[in-house]
Amino acid sequence: MQEIIKNSLANSFTYADYRKQVTDLLKEGKSTGNEQSEALTKYSELNEVRMNRLEKTIQITNEVTQSLQNLQSHYIWLVISEGWCGDAAQLVPIIHKMAELSEKIDFRIVLRDENEALMNQFLTNGGKAIPKLLILDAETLTVLSDWGPRPEGAKNLILDYKAQYGVVDETAKTELQKWYLHDKGVSTQNEIMALVEKVEKQLV
Repeated sequence: MQEIIKNSLANSFTYADYRKQVTDLLKEGKSTGNEQSEALTKYSELNEVRMNRLEKTIQITNEVTQSLQNLQSHYIWLVISEGWCGDAAQLVPIIHKMAELSEKIDFRIVLRDENEALMNQFLTNGGKAIPKLLILDAETLTVLSDWGPRPEGAKNLILDYKAQYGVVDETAKTELQKWYLHDKGVSTQNEIMALVEKVEKQLV
């Protein structure tokens, strides 16, 4: 696992470089990832707009801000993502804003399809669901915890929809985006912070 983590970190982006990579590919009519299609490029374009909006509007709560600024240990937050992923577009800007509030966090992003060995270690029900946040010890690169691909409320919305209709269609995706809009990133902040605080207690 340590070797996989090291290789992935060597292949990782800063948040700014990740955004630039997605934007540059869109200028060529492409999306990130091994698969290329008109649909994926369209999703990437929509996600660009979402991420630009979220960077301006997302507010980290006072409670989470204080907790982040009181961290004792040093971490690497490594996110597995792709530009076409709607959940990633909603969540990665929040994780980035959280990481910015602490000098104890180094935030990095890797692309799923370029880091298959890493992705295969963190499957969700056997699938390569993203985004996935890995909380690493900055010195040892040990994976202390992981989170994703969705906060509980969003996950349950999709599970309930699939149970009722048997598919995750465009209507389900629209409902999911509405959920994210109303939640304003609060669930994501609280869930990630709960994991980090649990890790902190174990390390101290």
